[in-house]
Order: sequence, then C-alpha cells, then structure tokens
Amino acid sequence: MTLPKDPFMLLSYINTQLRDNFSSLSELAASLGEDEEQISKTLAGAGFIYDSGLNRFVTKE
Repeated sequence: MTLPKDPFMLLSYINTQLRDNFSSLSELAASLGEDEEQISKTLAGAGFIYDSGLNRFVTKE
C-alpha cells in the first residue's frame, strides 16, 4: 500500500493503524516497509509529534 501524501490523511491512517494493529510506530513502519523517520518528519511538518506513551501522533505543544 502507498501511504497517503496529504499529511492529515496520513495522520488519520497512521493513528488508526497504531490504535488497531500495532504497539509502536517502529512496528508499523517495519510492517509497511516505510521509513519511520520520514513518517515522523512528514507529520511534524503538519504540527504533530509521536507520543510513544499514547502510541499515537498528537499536536505539538
């Protein structure tokens, strides 16, 4: 599967996958064959950071 290019669609997809299927961003990225750093960088550009405690991307404070 190709990840959505739109950061808000990507956010929705990634957070849903994290909630329903994966216990960490690393596990999700490895499963998709995607670069964890690139996912984080794309979402950081839209104002989101990964919170490992919540296992989801949240807004930057």
